[in-house]
Amino acid sequence: MQAKLQLRDITMTFRTRRGDEVLAVDAMSLDVADREFISIVGPSGCGKSTVLRVIAGLVRPTSGEVLLDGRQITGPGADRGMVFQSYTLFPWLTVQGNVEYGPKLKGLPAAERSELTQEYIELVGLKGFERSYPKELSGGMMQRVAIARALANDPEVLLMDEPFGALDAQTREVMHDLIQYVFHLEKSTIAADMTTDPQFIERKRLVLDSIKEESLKAINIESRPEEEYKSPAQHAPFNKPK
Repeated sequence: MQAKLQLRDITMTFRTRRGDEVLAVDAMSLDVADREFISIVGPSGCGKSTVLRVIAGLVRPTSGEVLLDGRQITGPGADRGMVFQSYTLFPWLTVQGNVEYGPKLKGLPAAERSELTQEYIELVGLKGFERSYPKELSGGMMQRVAIARALANDPEVLLMDEPFGALDAQTREVMHDLIQYVFHLEKSTIAADMTTDPQFIERKRLVLDSIKEESLKAINIESRPEEEYKSPAQHAPFNKPK
C-alpha cells in the first residue's frame, strides 16, 4: 500500500548573509501512513521545523521531493493544514471569523459554513467564545482556535510546529490531550514537532516507530482505547465563557 505522505531524500541548505552554507536537513526519507500520528523529535536546530515547512510547501527543498497521495508537493495547498508555535490568528476577526476563514475562501454557503464552524469550535471546547477576539483569549485558547481553523479546511495532513512551546506546563498537558482526542475523531494524518521533552514521551506512552542515524527520529503514539482520551469538555476551566 502506498504511503499517504512520502519524503524522499529531502536535503535543505541555507546560505547566511556572509555566504556560508548551513545544512539544515540531510537526505531525510520518511513514509507516513494514512491516519498516522508522527512526531519528529530532536535537539533544537536539527531541522524539525524545516521539514514541516517543506511538507507544507512553504519552502522548496534544495534536493529531494515530497509526495502526498503520490503527487509531488510544489507549494502550499488546502490539503495541508498548519498550526504554528506562535499565535497566528487574525486579530481583527472573532473566534468564529478565524475558524470560518478557510471555508469562506472556498466559497461554502453561509449556512453550511456556520454549521461547520460551530462544529469545530465545540470540538476544541470553545463553545460560548464565538464572538471573542484573540486578545480576549488565553494562550491555550488561541491555539485551540488555530487547531479548529486548520481542521475546518478538512486537510488531508495536519502539520504542527511546536504548537504548545509557548504554553505553561498545565495548559500544555491539556492541549496534548486535546490533540490526541481530535486525532481519534478526525481523518487527518498528523505530522508534528510536538516536543523534545523525554518525560512527555514517557508519560504519553509514545513508542519508537523507527530510529534513524540522522538527528531526526520519527515516533508514533501508541494505540490506546478511545475512552482514555479526554474530550475538551472534561477541561472545565477552558470551557466557561467569560
